[in-house]
Amino acid sequence: MEYIYTAMLLHKAGKEINEANAKAVLTAAGVKVDDARVKALVAALQGIDIEEAIKKAAVAAPVAVAAAPVSGAAPKKEEKKEDTKKNDEAAAAGLGALFG
Repeated sequence: MEYIYTAMLLHKAGKEINEANAKAVLTAAGVKVDDARVKALVAALQGIDIEEAIKKAAVAAPVAVAAAPVSGAAPKKEEKKEDTKKNDEAAAAGLGALFG
């Protein structure tokens, strides 16, 4: 992840994303530099319009959030309905035993 952040930082600062700059950022951050990963990062980003990629990600993120179910909200309501239904059935069964 730190390699992606390095590329984003260099881009935001208006610096060229190359091996020397990436190594300098990683070293300054106290990260042990893996030369192969730096080379792969630089190669992967060649020809990529980072601004366009950021815009696409920003558009996709709200859609993903809107499509994601709210965790815990729906199941709790359903469980309460089932519990109420079970309690009503138990009460009815108990009354039936009283009146035989």
